[in-house]
Amino acid sequence: MFKLNNLNLPDVGFGMYKINDFKIILSAIKNNYNYFDTASYYKNEDVLAEALSQNGLERGKFIIASKLWRDEMGYDNAKLAVQKSLENLKTSYIDIYFIHWPSLDDNLNIETWRALEEFYKLGKIRALGLSNFLPHHAEPLIKNILKRFGVMPSIAQLEFHPGYTQECALKYFNAKNILVQAWSPLGRGRIVNDNLILNLAAKYQASPQQICLKFALQKGVMPLVKSSSPERMTENLNLNNFNLTQEDMWRLETLPPLGWSGEHPDRERVIVKSL
Repeated sequence: MFKLNNLNLPDVGFGMYKINDFKIILSAIKNNYNYFDTASYYKNEDVLAEALSQNGLERGKFIIASKLWRDEMGYDNAKLAVQKSLENLKTSYIDIYFIHWPSLDDNLNIETWRALEEFYKLGKIRALGLSNFLPHHAEPLIKNILKRFGVMPSIAQLEFHPGYTQECALKYFNAKNILVQAWSPLGRGRIVNDNLILNLAAKYQASPQQICLKFALQKGVMPLVKSSSPERMTENLNLNNFNLTQEDMWRLETLPPLGWSGEHPDRERVIVKSL
């Protein structure tokens, strides 16, 4: 379990990118997931709302995270984006709300954050986060927050998986006591058939996916994983019966970036071909 000032988070969250069937979410709930990560860009906040409504459990049993997109940044746009997410999710508050990608304009990041702080202070958002921010994006924003005693980010989302651990950003956020979450902790499925990971799976009597998720947890990173298979959903939460040795952690850390998505906040997307 990961602890923020006002939230307890599970070891593993459920990512909702490209999930548009509320039955998959109901299956995830049945298989003990209670953290759901969506975004305005995913266009499925209403799907999550439908699943949570059909489940019938009280709102406090779930942690909902959402994000505003690049074209929703700026003070006025951000206020509209949060309100729209609240309406789509049919909830009076969102547990964690992120800026999805940083702007290269520091002032735009600051004005966006100023709007989110207002919702935080109204109790409409319980924690604020940064997604895909690297240290040179985050530092000007954090300096501005500290200067005016604003609300600090609690969580930073990064692409993170064996062979692509973004150590500079990880060390930066760790030093500021900002929890790092991993999106694409399985390298978009590109690394689970790598020989090293397959050999480690055999060694630890675990699945390749479990090796990747355990790697994140041992790095102090909370993975966000998705699946439509109930069996895989259960498997992805069953991570407590083994620990990777330091030598095996080093092997995973120094893999080539086989699973990199090609996404970088400062550059055009690179089309990465599967090996």
